[in-house]
Amino acid sequence: MADGARLADPAVEARLARLDVLLERLESGDGPDGALETVGLLTEVYGEALARMLDGAGPALLERAAGDELLAHLMVLHSLHPEPPERRAERAVERLAPAVRERGGDLLWLGVEDGVAKVRVDTGGGGCGAGCGGGGGDVTEVVRATVLAAAPELRAVEAVAAERARPPAFVPLATLTTRGAGRPQEAR
Repeated sequence: MADGARLADPAVEARLARLDVLLERLESGDGPDGALETVGLLTEVYGEALARMLDGAGPALLERAAGDELLAHLMVLHSLHPEPPERRAERAVERLAPAVRERGGDLLWLGVEDGVAKVRVDTGGGGCGAGCGGGGGDVTEVVRATVLAAAPELRAVEAVAAERARPPAFVPLATLTTRGAGRPQEAR
């Protein structure tokens, strides 16, 4: 059902009948032989039920369902989510950004390229970008996990380190105020 095709009623009935047989075997203690098949059929039938419900849903219900973490997860699992993976990933970054800002950093969604989500990660660590010590790797890992949970269709998440302006080099005042040709002023 991952291709989006709906099951016809006879196919649903056949799966439900097979599920009854498998569930009876599991209950009778005949072993876990059919456990994986049972779980697979349950998932397929429940996915079909969700798809049928969403087929009749209006825009308001679809939006509400997409905003609910559990329902969104189920829709992704069954390839039914109304939003494209790029938008789901972007929303995940938008949800994380305030928490990162509270800690002095920042996140910026850069988009998706060849199935890879790109996020600029600034941990606010004094010139330290993604992947360095002081929690930057933790932030990057949280971003990666959150984006892939929202959009598992993406191949990967690339954390792009924020470019930081280098602070001006310290130049002692004495080297700028000279009495001779390029010599520092001597103390008297």
